[in-house]
Amino acid sequence: MKPTSKTAISVFLGALIGAAGVWIATAGNTDMGAEQAGDAKPMYWVAPMDPNYKSDLPGKSPMGMDLIPVYSNDADTEIGSVVISPNVVNNLGVRLATVTRGQLASTIDTVGYVQYDEDRLIHIHPRVEGWVEQLYVKAAGDPVAKGEPLYALYSPTLVNAQEELLLALKRNNAILIQAAVERLAALDVPPATIKQLRATGKVSQTVTITAAQSGVVDDLNVREGMFVKPGMSVMSIGMLEHIWVIGEVFERQATVVKVGDTVSMRLDYLPGREWQSTVDYIYPSLNMKTRTAQVRVHINNRDKFLRPGMFAQLNIETDPLEQALLIPREALIRTGNQSRVVLAQGEGRFKSIEVEVGRVADTQAEIISGLHEGDRIVSSAQFLIDSESSKTSDFKRMNHDLMLMDDSQGQQESM
Repeated sequence: MKPTSKTAISVFLGALIGAAGVWIATAGNTDMGAEQAGDAKPMYWVAPMDPNYKSDLPGKSPMGMDLIPVYSNDADTEIGSVVISPNVVNNLGVRLATVTRGQLASTIDTVGYVQYDEDRLIHIHPRVEGWVEQLYVKAAGDPVAKGEPLYALYSPTLVNAQEELLLALKRNNAILIQAAVERLAALDVPPATIKQLRATGKVSQTVTITAAQSGVVDDLNVREGMFVKPGMSVMSIGMLEHIWVIGEVFERQATVVKVGDTVSMRLDYLPGREWQSTVDYIYPSLNMKTRTAQVRVHINNRDKFLRPGMFAQLNIETDPLEQALLIPREALIRTGNQSRVVLAQGEGRFKSIEVEVGRVADTQAEIISGLHEGDRIVSSAQFLIDSESSKTSDFKRMNHDLMLMDDSQGQQESM
């Protein structure tokens, strides 16, 4: 046989044997895949857009999407979880916190506004119509003492009432005298003016109205020569020795504050000084614009340092609350319709889960459901992990090893 014939026969036999081997290997792999597909059974089905929705049977999710099967070999890569390598965790600055059980902070820090004590605020209104002949106080804020003149009023009604008293005195009629004196008093004529009228027997064309208490003038609404009539607010007199501070409390904190709670008050522009008092009254309705409840605090202002309109910082000590699950407030992620935290599952695994939040304090938040005592949660960089949290897959793109594989594949394809 020629060498050329032997070479051709060898090539033919080699190709035949190789084809047979490929057929056998392919057939074996196909049978194995079919066997695995036939034996594998889903553990459960989950909704693509909501991993918290699970079903024992296939079907549709509440949003109308096909449920995704989860197999036993996928149990270690739970849907909604992310696996982050330690160096990536370190680069992200991830910090963990433990879910604890305790009492939520019972202090409420809020703001308050200084105003006059309305129980000691006097409003001056004329009881007859007339003209202001002379005004003794010129501007709001002027100090006045009890008994000092405020304004002189000319009123025909007051002139007639004085003449009636003089006529009763001339007739020496005790009943008419008493009626005339009572009428003058009802028209707000000072007792000193009535005494002077009886002593001199001369009618005064103007009657001077005096201050009923010491304080400062507020809300001055008249000037000399103005015509006034009953119902008109002429001025007010407030006391600086006793003032009110109206504090604003959030709606969720309104049920915690009680009358008698201790209050500490400070001013930003006066560090080191503090006023102590208690909650005097809780207003029954909320402010419709700010959605806050108002609490009233009475402060003794003997040195008259506090002035109406000042802005103050209030610290209200409330009764201790009941035991509850607590997490750092910074660990809480709030969206438009739910609250979430990132749960640390160990070995570099993290998952964003929904929680039900109760009361929220300055540094802590109360968890009603969704967590257990001792759970570890992310308190720093949780927003980044949550944003990377895909509800339909694990976080493979945040796994450092897989990112390296993707980079190497990209380099090979570019070559």
